[in-house]
Amino acid sequence: QVQLLESGGGSVQAGGSLRLSCSASGIGIFSSGCLGWFRQAPGKEREGVASIFIITKNDYYVDSVKGRFTISLQNTVNTATVYLQMNNLRPDDSATYYCAARDDNCWVSQPARYNYWGQGTQVTVSS
Repeated sequence: QVQLLESGGGSVQAGGSLRLSCSASGIGIFSSGCLGWFRQAPGKEREGVASIFIITKNDYYVDSVKGRFTISLQNTVNTATVYLQMNNLRPDDSATYYCAARDDNCWVSQPARYNYWGQGTQVTVSS
């Protein structure tokens, strides 16, 4: 059973930084796999932020966060911790951030392709 647990959310002023963490267990069942970060603001659809392919650690970003956010990964055979370093935060980055996993290639902008989800962590950026 794959389990994901996020941490690191909080409140920050515009221009500040936060680092989110996601502890993933049970990923040893994946033949290959991808871990990703998504976010959802109130009244909006869930959207992709960044993803990383476990085997190669190739990373992918949506345009709105390129140059500001960095995804990284530390993993063993069965566990992983995926980080999202968020710099130069803006008020429109405010959302609940979710960690997700799938046993296949990364699809950074398509949350429906991910099978496993964490509970989410709140990020609030004030102007």
